[in-house]
Amino acid sequence: MNAHPPLRLAVLLSGSGRTLDNLLERIATGQLAATVETVVSSREDVRGVRIAAAAGIPVSTLPPRGRPRHEWSTDIFAACRKTNPDLVVMAGFLHLVEIPADFTDRVINIHPSLLPAFGGRGFHGMHVHRAVIARGCTVSGCTVHLVDSEYDHGRILLQKTIPVLPDDTPDSLAARVFAAECEALPEAINRFASGSLT
Repeated sequence: MNAHPPLRLAVLLSGSGRTLDNLLERIATGQLAATVETVVSSREDVRGVRIAAAAGIPVSTLPPRGRPRHEWSTDIFAACRKTNPDLVVMAGFLHLVEIPADFTDRVINIHPSLLPAFGGRGFHGMHVHRAVIARGCTVSGCTVHLVDSEYDHGRILLQKTIPVLPDDTPDSLAARVFAAECEALPEAINRFASGSLT
């Protein structure tokens, strides 16, 4: 199915690990030509860490704890660098980091809205879906984008849209957006590996 060699991934997360779970499932079924080489978590006692450990993936836990962003970012990418990843995937990682020069254009994020709408500091998870419904939007979706030095700002690589239904609640909308994310992120990674995103 995939002509390119498996892409080596480092995954950054902060919580439940649902996106990591999806990536591992897609890898196992041959829909994603990749390997998750390491996981870096900003929190210690979260399900994402347990998923990685159960899968035998090395985990680094690096809480920010008020540290200067530059110093903390340096430690995060040092942990990634140990496994020589081709791509760093932010998978429910809720922090702004500084991207070092050797990772420019090699860090991507999945966001639960159609950026640039409903992006930026504070717009994550259910905050996004509540805002979409409150605004009266008729479509929503998700965005895979390159990560730069601003929240949800880097170049858009891929988007998937879904309708916002008249009877949607934030929970029902969130479930359908996450289903779209489960398709969009592996597709973007496969396209990155094949060179078709560049």
